[in-house]
Amino acid sequence: MAHKEIVFKQIFEANSKKIFHLCYGYTGDDDAANDLLQETFLKVWQNLDKFRNQAMISTWIYRIAVNTCLTYLRSEKRQAKDELTPQIAETKMEEVSEKNEQVAMLYKCIAKLEESERIIITMVLDEVPYPEIADISGISEGNLRVKIHRIKQKLTELYNQYERL
Repeated sequence: MAHKEIVFKQIFEANSKKIFHLCYGYTGDDDAANDLLQETFLKVWQNLDKFRNQAMISTWIYRIAVNTCLTYLRSEKRQAKDELTPQIAETKMEEVSEKNEQVAMLYKCIAKLEESERIIITMVLDEVPYPEIADISGISEGNLRVKIHRIKQKLTELYNQYERL
């Protein structure tokens, strides 16, 4: 196996779970998330030689994934998303067990956030360190903490609305 393939395999194994979560957070759909995951790593593979360790590799991959997801959302224009999401979420709810119900609910709420908020909170859930999130989202760490606080408040409100249903 060539050196590049070995490196790529390690990168994929280390990052694919996180990136799948990220893509799922954007789409709320397993198939779409898988497609976006593959597209992201295809870009990683194509650009691996250009990667010069300026940023941590996971930061670089997140950036690629986020751009891939945003491009997807824009190209889909997502008119169908509003009609789709509740149904997808319902189907998901049936598939998941009791203990996963809250997770499904959380993703349902995340889907209602703005795109920039979605990516930040997904990284928080994936326990990406704050300096890295700041780097990826291009905002200062101070601003990031404020933003995360606001996003969590928003999520809590959305979550409570669901709880009352």
